[in-house]
Amino acid sequence: MTVTAVRKDPDRLTLTVEAEFDASVERIWQLWADPRQLERWWGPPAYPATFTKHDLAPGGRVEFHMTGPTGDQSHGYWDVLEVEPPSRILLRDGCAADGTPLTDMPINTIRVGIEEIAQGRARMSIEIVFPNTEAMEKVLAMGTEEGLSQAVGQIDAILAVETIRH
Repeated sequence: MTVTAVRKDPDRLTLTVEAEFDASVERIWQLWADPRQLERWWGPPAYPATFTKHDLAPGGRVEFHMTGPTGDQSHGYWDVLEVEPPSRILLRDGCAADGTPLTDMPINTIRVGIEEIAQGRARMSIEIVFPNTEAMEKVLAMGTEEGLSQAVGQIDAILAVETIRH
């Protein structure tokens, strides 16, 4: 499994998932930059994502929904705050219904970092920063820690298929 660390830090109000891959930084960047590739791993296996809008540029917006096994859908969005290809993304993360942000759900910050750790190997970290303890507890109670770990855990299979093809 690609996930090498999952850390919850209630003092810093963060949840961090780190993973390492046998792939270049640029290849891991493409998993974010291409919405069709993002759909292949974002969301846990039982709740795959569909990206309906994908403007990964500062000031842009990414909109998606995850569909559960019974057809239920959870909608979300990312307001893109900063982008430094191929190494860094800063997003404002929220839940939505019919494209309208839900005011009863927390708005978090997501920091994505991608760095080379050896020739042909990259580390990706996804850090969610919560606005307060209540928001952190609410989001963790929804299964975000497990879901994010499972989502990132799907990336190895995507990379393995490409290796076989070449």
